[in-house]
Amino acid sequence: MPGFFFPHNNMTELNGKEDSKLIEGKIHTKKQKAFGADLKNYLKCMVPHIESGIKTSNSRNVMLSAEEVIQWSQSLEKLLASQSGQGVFHEFLKSEFSEENIEFWLACEDYKKTKTDHLHGKAERIYEEFVQSDAIKQINIDYQMREATAKRAHDPTHTSFDEAQKTVYILMERDSYPRFLKSKSYLNLLNHVQTNTSK
Repeated sequence: MPGFFFPHNNMTELNGKEDSKLIEGKIHTKKQKAFGADLKNYLKCMVPHIESGIKTSNSRNVMLSAEEVIQWSQSLEKLLASQSGQGVFHEFLKSEFSEENIEFWLACEDYKKTKTDHLHGKAERIYEEFVQSDAIKQINIDYQMREATAKRAHDPTHTSFDEAQKTVYILMERDSYPRFLKSKSYLNLLNHVQTNTSK
């Protein structure tokens, strides 16, 4: 059987190059994983401080009260009525890769307050970002609703996204919100604010 002849040195060189590329690749992957783990651990350490409301998105410093955090467990409506609640819930949804839901809901809330002459531009942005079939942050609505919302968005009024927003709200209420209440991020935060209150 005819064999292939490689000069010994070239083979060693070839193997050496391949091996070093393979090793470099593995080291690069390990570095990425290590960086990811380090970042994850760093964020885990930081999130309770951020979530505890020591500083909310308002420019002024606000301490979250145990009462407010407890209220979040009464309904999704109460959670979303609180700016700090929105932030904490958004972080939780991010961890579940479903942050598009709250982002869409918030965009709709903002849209309803938009002046009529700016509706068209905002409707287009919301449609492109969340509704169209290849949207980057596509929300989970059925085909019929997607089509109906598309029609309303092309001839916008203040209620163009109401149906889709309601559907996404119900989805969060039934699915993500109960998990949020059982999550470590919420329970740790609740424990943190209760401990601070009792001091």
